[in-house]
Amino acid sequence: MDPVIVVGAGPVGLTLALALARHEVPSVVLDEGPGKDEPRAARTVVLREDTADLVERLARGSFAETGVRWSGWRSLRRRQVMRQITFGAEDPAPLHLPQHVLTSALRAAVAREPLVKVTVENRLDSLEQETSGVTAHTKGPKGTWWRGSYLVGCDGPRSTVRKLVDIRFAGRTAVERHAVAALRTELPWPGEALLHRMPPWRPAGSEVTARPLAAGAWRLDWLLPQRSELVTPEALVARIRETLGGWNSGSTPAYELLDTGVHTVHHRLARRWRSGRVFLAGDAAHLLGALGTQGVDEGLRDADNLAWKLALAWHHGLHEALLDSYQTERRAVVAARLRAADQSLPILRGGGGLRAHLPGTARGHDILLTDGHLGRGPLGAPGSYAASPLAPAPSDSEVTLDTAPGMPVTDVRVTAEDGSFVRLRERLGRNGLLVLLVAPGTGVWERRHWMTAGIMPRLAAAVTALPHPAELLVAEGYPGAAPHTVLLIRPDGHLVTALGGVRPAELYAAAEAALGGSAETEASETNGATAGPR
Repeated sequence: MDPVIVVGAGPVGLTLALALARHEVPSVVLDEGPGKDEPRAARTVVLREDTADLVERLARGSFAETGVRWSGWRSLRRRQVMRQITFGAEDPAPLHLPQHVLTSALRAAVAREPLVKVTVENRLDSLEQETSGVTAHTKGPKGTWWRGSYLVGCDGPRSTVRKLVDIRFAGRTAVERHAVAALRTELPWPGEALLHRMPPWRPAGSEVTARPLAAGAWRLDWLLPQRSELVTPEALVARIRETLGGWNSGSTPAYELLDTGVHTVHHRLARRWRSGRVFLAGDAAHLLGALGTQGVDEGLRDADNLAWKLALAWHHGLHEALLDSYQTERRAVVAARLRAADQSLPILRGGGGLRAHLPGTARGHDILLTDGHLGRGPLGAPGSYAASPLAPAPSDSEVTLDTAPGMPVTDVRVTAEDGSFVRLRERLGRNGLLVLLVAPGTGVWERRHWMTAGIMPRLAAAVTALPHPAELLVAEGYPGAAPHTVLLIRPDGHLVTALGGVRPAELYAAAEAALGGSAETEASETNGATAGPR
């Protein structure tokens, strides 16, 4: 079987290649660049807890020294504190780090992975599809022909892959513009991220955010007016001095300017994310970024969603329903986020009319903005796959948890099959489903003692009989779950269903639905449709 061709060696393409390798699928990454990234301190990414765990798991390392998890969040309006949040174990902070640091860590992990081959200075210029695979041609010093089972375009907003398969990229240009600076200095809120709306020293409608980075650095973003404004170096330095002085009672502290730029937010969404054996992911499929939504974070979710589905098709044969579900699930989530941002922007940025004088409006706007920045609410929370074609039919055996079906599971401590204690997310993406039993009290006994007791033999037999390999895990507890609750979890960490007790038939049906139904049934139906009258 030919490897999967991944076009693009940014965070999304490298993450996809590593995720495929975790599923024992080989890949070739076509990198049009020299194989390294220019350090840009002002080009950063904010990752929510589960996507940060994903890249740390795949990179087999921690970003504790190169990234920052904020100690808190502070929102100001003029000089008034509108909202203050302290992060902790119950409310984890997002991870903030320069994008080149993330990419370098992923490149290092790829270099250690025998199932991933990266070829630099290879720019895609043509591709052809057949029923058995994809042929791609690249140009450059090492240009040649490549043969793959599937091809995924992770090649950014100007995606060559998207153009070659003739997919429209509709949307809006320059929704927002921000002047950006990375600098090393001391601010009055060490470790806290800050959203400051309408600072007294700026015109009405102004907004600036300050987000901590490692080694005493900060990223500052100033929202620019809708009218075109040339951001000269002199004007940017003036903004920096004015802002730092405003936050320090008129006295500008010493600072070291590391990097600057202008960030333009576009909202675009590809009409299709799949064309036969060709897929789009990351910025090639969508552009979003207003109100704190992070495009790289969503791109990593694309890779996580697609990897296990491609792996099943690669190992077990083409499965149209499963592969189609990638577009159905991910495009719906991103489209909903874009709609929410487009509906909110006129209200949040309008600055006038009756709404501006309604009581509670300012605080409501602040909550919406904060939630977007922190990965919560309609502008930032992880998307749900509850309406997915992979969702199982309703069952009387289903029970309610704090995690709704289709949402990412909570990371709890579990006992693995070898008896070791691990985090739940560490077992994700290992080429199988997860079945989690909530059994209080089991943590004080060795697994070999309780594997033959109570409901365990029946549950173990039910897991063995599932239509796809699954790992049986046990947890002392799970938020909102009663004892003996059984959770079925997809390889990308989204909850399929939760059942009250051991229900072999319901568990089997849910697992089959999560895998796109029976591949044999689908093939039979497809052949029958083909053989019938046209």
